[in-house]
Amino acid sequence: MNRKYMALALAAALALPAAGARADNQPTPRIIVTGEGEASVAPDLALLSLSVMREAKTAREALDANNDAMAAVIAAMKASGIADRDLQTGGVQIQPRYNFTNRPDGSQEAELVAYQVINTLSVRIRDITKTGEILDKAVSLGVNQGGGITFANEKPQPVITEARKLAVADAIAKAKVLAEAAGVNLGKVLEIADQSFTSPPMPMQAKSFDRAAGSVPVEAGENAYRVQVNVTFELKN
Repeated sequence: MNRKYMALALAAALALPAAGARADNQPTPRIIVTGEGEASVAPDLALLSLSVMREAKTAREALDANNDAMAAVIAAMKASGIADRDLQTGGVQIQPRYNFTNRPDGSQEAELVAYQVINTLSVRIRDITKTGEILDKAVSLGVNQGGGITFANEKPQPVITEARKLAVADAIAKAKVLAEAAGVNLGKVLEIADQSFTSPPMPMQAKSFDRAAGSVPVEAGENAYRVQVNVTFELKN
């Protein structure tokens, strides 16, 4: 190919519009819409945070008393069917406790009166109907702090997927309304971005369990998973 034909070919290539761009070099009109979706499911896991606090004149005495109490709690958890993999120590704290008295000059005098030891145990309960019973048993054996309960799902992916589908459908519906109001036609989807999802707990509906006499009443409810997506649409005149 001689130089004349090469120059003509180069000029023709430069005259073609870039892929995805309009011939007049104007950007493609588009609209970005945020869609939201929510799906709910009953929980199948209960997560307990249990703490034992013991106090004594010396740190050694406080630790020994705490060890005995927590060992009894752990043994009771295992006897109730809690597997080793569902028991985890969350932390052990040893701290002095002081008694402060005011002096005539306005300062304070600190007197060491005892040592406190706090041992925290995280418990995963797979049969959530036993949550109240297990919590009651733990308190009877020496748990005197904590008691926080979180209901979760071991495999939340299917319900999150359902929430994502609802979020995309919501974005499409919003885009159609906006396009109609603006007097334009909605084109193809150009981009979808998964914004975020909110995990439980978000109680939606109470669910009561038959409980043993004297056990703690527990309401599991449902976990609601919320998802947001950003969807970019092409607009046509």
